[in-house]
Amino acid sequence: MAKQVQPRVESGVQPELSFVEKRKGKPPKHLADLTLVERKELMESLGYPAFRAAQLSKHYFTHCRRDTAQMSDVPANIRDVCQTTFFPPLISKVKEQVADKGKTIKTLWRLYDGVVVESVLMHYPNRATLCISSQAGCGMACPFCATGQAGLTRNLTTAEIIEQLRENMLLAQSGVFGQPVRLSNIVFMGMGEPMANYKAVIGALERMIQPAPAGFGISARNITVSTVGLVPAIDKLAAQDLAVTLAVSLHAPDDGLRDDLIPINSRFKVAELLDAARRYFVKTGRRVSIEYALIKDMNDHQWRAELLAYELNKRGKGWAHVNPIPLNPTPGSIWTASTKQAEKTFVKTLQDAGISTTVRDTRGSDIDGACGQLAAEAVDRENVARRAAQAQAAVEARLSAHQTRPQNLPIARVGSDLKD
Repeated sequence: MAKQVQPRVESGVQPELSFVEKRKGKPPKHLADLTLVERKELMESLGYPAFRAAQLSKHYFTHCRRDTAQMSDVPANIRDVCQTTFFPPLISKVKEQVADKGKTIKTLWRLYDGVVVESVLMHYPNRATLCISSQAGCGMACPFCATGQAGLTRNLTTAEIIEQLRENMLLAQSGVFGQPVRLSNIVFMGMGEPMANYKAVIGALERMIQPAPAGFGISARNITVSTVGLVPAIDKLAAQDLAVTLAVSLHAPDDGLRDDLIPINSRFKVAELLDAARRYFVKTGRRVSIEYALIKDMNDHQWRAELLAYELNKRGKGWAHVNPIPLNPTPGSIWTASTKQAEKTFVKTLQDAGISTTVRDTRGSDIDGACGQLAAEAVDRENVARRAAQAQAAVEARLSAHQTRPQNLPIARVGSDLKD
């Protein structure tokens, strides 16, 4: 039997779970930071009619314009003050990288204070999907994630999140994929833990969903918010009645392993997290996605698939969909993706237990644009490589509770005794 890899930092100091921003200070207020009512109030405070704010908003959210010189219905004598007040520059493009035969574009953005974040635009038949960042870095300290290794620099504002969307809308419409494509799907799976930047993310969701001139009018069904497991925030999101899709980055069904893989599990255990995810489904009617990075000899055991199926089925049928994701290794890491056979067994075990399961496409992995890889360039590659070289001898096997199937593990099944 293969030994189980110990989920530990390869050397050096263990990254700490953090909600504290390293950089303070906020960028100037932008039109996208404000509700439509607040925009009108600000316009009136400048001495202009409130409807001018609706005009600006229509240009911004309908045509993706932020240059008032292009807004012919706005009087020329107020364009400069409107530009300065409502559209301060927040992000600028540093570079683009292309992967997957031109179907994936990762963009590095520099924010007003020099902090950098990334977004990934992916082309699919008849649509485009944007993976968007909500923080610069991430404070969740998951050891297999490049963004987590970088730590949290600061939260993004609502407008900084929305500006990523607007810029990528323009890119999708430009014909970069061979013809203009509508950006219709958004996933909060870029840099950061969205639930740890709750207020700004809710503001961004409202701008995305509300129809013009308040927002872009994107269907809530096409927006996914991911979390590693901030249970109180999941319940708050359910109460917002936004009905976006919730994605839970689970990665282990047992607390013994998840405590090491996902540090927030020390506060909110697997049972609490899955209970909250189930409550979200009940409140919103939106099926929850369970994200599961398959890591060789660490979390890809068949008994873990059985335990995952049991934990989902005992909370009801049809409320969750599992997305196994082959691990995207970070620079120099000794961890690798599961073998194809282990992946096949894991998926079949879930499906045999009646769990809807689809292996996630790893788009953009060759440009560090896949899940867990954003901001990999910010990690000291040489240092990580040294740590990896030193670590191989230090990696311990979990030969006790976590190597083999625990005794008395419930059998995952679909049965009439399970809750609906």
